[in-house]
Amino acid sequence: VMATGAPDSQARFGQSVKGLLTEKVNTCGTDVIALTKQVLKGSRSSELLGQAARNMVLQEDAILHSEDSLRKMAIITTHLQYQQEAIQKNVEQSSDLQDQLNHLLK
Repeated sequence: VMATGAPDSQARFGQSVKGLLTEKVNTCGTDVIALTKQVLKGSRSSELLGQAARNMVLQEDAILHSEDSLRKMAIITTHLQYQQEAIQKNVEQSSDLQDQLNHLLK
């Protein structure tokens, strides 16, 4: 009985060790998959950050260009106001001259 008990016990021990090893291998595999997913997600994140940085640079350029255009339009507006004032004065002067001419011709 003793002789048959020892191999039986060893077989159970072997099966137990085999079960534990299988469980550990499965856990390890699951961990590797999780780690791989995390690494891929991290590389995708850096890719997205790079794209966001490029977009920000483009937006910054567009904003600077818009500011420059607004500055130029403000200058043009000021010049147009001066021209409009000059035209207004000329119209008033020509109206005065017209009145003087009419007065002289009477």
